[in-house]
Amino acid sequence: MAACPRIIVALPNAVESATIAAWLATDRFEAVRRADARSAAGEMHARDFDLLVADATFAMRDGLVAVSRQRNPSMPIVVIGNDAEPDLRDAVSRHAMYLGRPLERATLLCTVMMAIMEGRPTRRSERKIANRFDAVVNGVPSHIIDASYHGVRLQMSGRGASALPPYFSVRVPLIGVAVTVQRIWARSAPSQATPALWCGAALSANRPATEQRWRGFVDMLPVVGSR
Repeated sequence: MAACPRIIVALPNAVESATIAAWLATDRFEAVRRADARSAAGEMHARDFDLLVADATFAMRDGLVAVSRQRNPSMPIVVIGNDAEPDLRDAVSRHAMYLGRPLERATLLCTVMMAIMEGRPTRRSERKIANRFDAVVNGVPSHIIDASYHGVRLQMSGRGASALPPYFSVRVPLIGVAVTVQRIWARSAPSQATPALWCGAALSANRPATEQRWRGFVDMLPVVGSR
């Protein structure tokens, strides 16, 4: 990957596109703006890129997800849509990370970073595999897939995950620790016998003592490699 990750921003609204490009530039990303799906697809074929940020309509109806997958099956994608369209959101989540409007700068940048890390062959940030450690997410029995000092990836039932608010609680009953997290992304879990959903979240606004207990939980997880 280049020193400055190259991100295609395919959005129909010029103000939204310019705002996102400015946010990305502050974190030293190269944002390439395209106002329609056709020109975005042409750019994707013409030059290498590290991430696609696209409007949900461009991504699904106009085929940008398919174009991206043809170029690179593991290419990370962030899709921006309206939470008032749950069917479209659920369809998108099977292929990409999803963000609902209105957007927040911190959430967008965090999602972009997580998406890029997901697309790398080797992670730079350490994340301990939890081997489906039992957890309770907003009262719904769930599993922790992996965890770090600053975030967690969860697997839960599709029904429970679809109702997750932007901020929610994750409790680990075995050790009695509970943290507040911010939902960053959600997608359908691959190759599951029953419908399930993965969710990535970042710790948010916890007391120092609570974060210390969470770090203690992460420390106790066996080191079985990173991914």
